Amino acid sequence: MPSTLDSLARSLAMPYYDAALPAHDRFHAKRVRDLSLRLAERWDRAVDRDVLSAAAWLHNIGRPLERVGEIDDHGEWATVTARELLAEEGVAASRIDAVAHCLRTHSIRSSSPEPESPAAKLLFDADKLDATGAVGIVRLACVVGERSGRTGTQYAHLDDASTHEATTDRRDISVLREWARERLARLHTPPARRLGRSRWRFMEAFFEQFESEIGVRADA
Repeated sequence: MPSTLDSLARSLAMPYYDAALPAHDRFHAKRVRDLSLRLAERWDRAVDRDVLSAAAWLHNIGRPLERVGEIDDHGEWATVTARELLAEEGVAASRIDAVAHCLRTHSIRSSSPEPESPAAKLLFDADKLDATGAVGIVRLACVVGERSGRTGTQYAHLDDASTHEATTDRRDISVLREWARERLARLHTPPARRLGRSRWRFMEAFFEQFESEIGVRADA
């Protein structure tokens, strides 16, 4: 059963996802929440599951504003906003601090601090794993479309999600491969790495099938 903090965070987060595009919508938040809790069950570390769950619901509440240019960093914005929202609901300061650390460290950007708590590491890992496997291929394709349309370029330009920029003259499928590899290389926890290897095997099979259908190498 969801905890009080889990239910509270979900109710606070949902309105912020009304304007979200598919790659970062409420369904992504739920998948990250569910997956992070499953990873916690498979890890031999003590994890505050209430904090983890709350952070998962809240981690992308700033994405819609970031997409339209109203804010620069959805992780930092979510950290500040979640602190205010949870404090107004009377959540203990120690729990707010724990959730805030998860939010501030969940991004793969080079400017994002490294996650230190078990909950923060699991949130980071679950968020990155949602960009792998079958779901990940669909999500990454959505991001390619969103950002190509936003920049008006023919090819995707992943200008803020990576520690390095992908050039705009490459095939979109090559960007998907590179983006997934980068996220899998950054995973922190053993259960996430195990799942990541399984999902990568599926993605490799997909890329091979894609290459065979178009008759060229996807990374050419």
